[in-house]
Amino acid sequence: MTDNDKVQVDACFSPYLYPVYRDSESIVVIIDIFRATSAICTAFEYGAEKIIPVATIEEARHYKEKGFLAGAERNAVQVDGFDFGNSPHSYMGDIVRGQTIAITTTNGTQAIEAAKDAYKVVIGSFLNITALCDWLLSEKRSILLLCSGWKNKFNLEDALFAGAVTEALSEYEPFRFGDACLALKYLYRMAKQDPIKFLNYSSHKERLARLNLKKDIKYCLTPDQTRVIPVLKDGALVRMEVGVGV
Repeated sequence: MTDNDKVQVDACFSPYLYPVYRDSESIVVIIDIFRATSAICTAFEYGAEKIIPVATIEEARHYKEKGFLAGAERNAVQVDGFDFGNSPHSYMGDIVRGQTIAITTTNGTQAIEAAKDAYKVVIGSFLNITALCDWLLSEKRSILLLCSGWKNKFNLEDALFAGAVTEALSEYEPFRFGDACLALKYLYRMAKQDPIKFLNYSSHKERLARLNLKKDIKYCLTPDQTRVIPVLKDGALVRMEVGVGV
């Protein structure tokens, strides 16, 4: 196989940079490890029917006023008057089963908004990493790993996940990786034996620790808690379940 036959994989460090990478034919993987994409994957694992990502608190409040469950988070804190923030633990249990939930977060839903016109937008987290990589391999289409970051700035935990996906896909011939992916792969190799320790001084981990959310940190870094891949369809996230294997 020549380089011209390979599928391009690249990584973008924040939604602010997304216009540089925009490609209407690419699959965009939204990454917000602490905590939006982890919470979204958890909600679907516990039976949520749909999740409607919105950019603003006002939009989320509009859905709540119409009778939907709604989550809103800013600066890692749940907004008053909403059913959820973005802790994955709050989306566990029967409360989400069969429900349509509107959600807005500081970073993750902003990344979804930025990429909404891509060929396909899917949600990635350590919780569904094997299912996600299996599916990406089967699609044979260019991929952009879009890190949500923190208020349009680079963050470490999203970068590690992009590196983990790059390492997993590197085992297969069809892919050609951009420099950002290669850098993040080597970053992930430094961290993968103990990612919690590696992230010990990262800005967002410290922010969550100050809010006594250490159990969220541990859970969000735990691989393969679900085989569900949330995918954006007609403005809402719905489930795409992937069987074992490619």
